[in-house]
Amino acid sequence: MAKSLQEQLLAAGAVDKNRATKLKKAKHKQAKQRARGSVTADEVKISAQQSQAEKIARDRELSRLKQQEVDEKAVVAQVRQLVENNRIEQSGGEIAYSFSDHNIVKKIDVDADQQRRLVQGSLAIARVDGPYELIPAPVARKINERRPETILVLNDGDDPSAPDDDYAAYEIPDDLSW
Repeated sequence: MAKSLQEQLLAAGAVDKNRATKLKKAKHKQAKQRARGSVTADEVKISAQQSQAEKIARDRELSRLKQQEVDEKAVVAQVRQLVENNRIEQSGGEIAYSFSDHNIVKKIDVDADQQRRLVQGSLAIARVDGPYELIPAPVARKINERRPETILVLNDGDDPSAPDDDYAAYEIPDDLSW
């Protein structure tokens, strides 16, 4: 049987018995630490990967929220510019036109032509930040696509006081008295 290197060094007298025992214990200790360290290193590696994945997900969410804020600000700026560029001057009208702004009845002074155009649906009332503005209906429809809460009044042109009459095709006799 072949002797180990340690036994051969002991037999040759190159190393004493105490020194050989210390080396053997140190070697055994290192092997144990390597075995323990590899499990710990794997756990640390997995933990680091999980924390990195969580950080990436959190960063993506923050980035998405910031981009959403930037997009919202851009839309508000576009709507504000559309309203400012297309507003119709209110010429100190003598007719108070009433409308609802978030369940509160508001009034705006318009002239007879503007009132007629509001009822017909060729004008609309919008509000971005400041006062109420009159704008043309095509511009109001573009704004309504981007930010509907800005448009307060946009009639579709139908007369709501004229309901669908099932008897409209029948002629009313002249001699009928009420």
